[in-house]
Amino acid sequence: MAEKDIAEKTLEAYNDVFSDIVNVLLFQGRHFVKEDELEEESPVSSYKADGRLHAQERDVAKYWRKGLVRIALYGLENQTGIDGDMPLRLFSYDGAAYRAQLLTDKEMKEETGRTAPRYPVVTLVLYFGYDRHWKTPRTLFECLDIPDEIGPYVNDYRMNLYEIAYLSDEQVQMFTSDFKIVADYFVQMRKNRSYVASEVTIKHVHELLQLMAVMTQDNRFEEVYSPDMERRPMTMCEVLDQVENRGIQKGIIQGEDTILSLMNYLLSNNRAEDAKKATEDKAYRNKLLTEIFGRE
Repeated sequence: MAEKDIAEKTLEAYNDVFSDIVNVLLFQGRHFVKEDELEEESPVSSYKADGRLHAQERDVAKYWRKGLVRIALYGLENQTGIDGDMPLRLFSYDGAAYRAQLLTDKEMKEETGRTAPRYPVVTLVLYFGYDRHWKTPRTLFECLDIPDEIGPYVNDYRMNLYEIAYLSDEQVQMFTSDFKIVADYFVQMRKNRSYVASEVTIKHVHELLQLMAVMTQDNRFEEVYSPDMERRPMTMCEVLDQVENRGIQKGIIQGEDTILSLMNYLLSNNRAEDAKKATEDKAYRNKLLTEIFGRE
């Protein structure tokens, strides 16, 4: 799971991918947030509990600037599984971001006598599950057992949840970055339980292949990568062709190794006649493989 989280974060950390996700999911594909307006923010914050300081880390966070003015802080949280406590976690992340603004304001007042501008914090949860919808709490109220008497005085908090595998085809087509390939993969897996690659050109080849490797649990996506792929247009169709060829080559090598192991076993056990017959008769060879190694 940690490897998957790292792969997701690496791709989303690119400004073109990050802005694309925000623009499609929040602004229906309008190019509202430009990639050159995004600025890195440390995903790590802290809180105090049990008399000790604890660290908490977002997946990806970026400031949105217009000139020198911060307009907002956007955060992305990736979920491959369902977490019923997610609203509580997000409330903590967003609260820490607002607390940081108070600290910045204090420092600015001491240095300049002016008040630092306040900006909103917006967190998007990207849920990649394709077997079922997110059916656990989406709001703070849904996480808590609230007595009726105090209900009117408890402030709610709603998380911005986006089920990537359940996006419409029209929404997937709105993406212009490598995230289009990611979204298309999960949508196809939900619908068909299989994936047919498109002719979309990949920009961040290594990062996308790392993510595909952990999503599909197929290391061939990483094994076929070479720096040459970054120097020319590359599509997922081409990548899948190379992945398939890699599988065929591996199968041939594994088959040769298995036959060699069989021959060594037979000859070392004085079964030269069996070894000779195995080279001439495929059915007999498979019978010996099952007998000796438990497989064909």
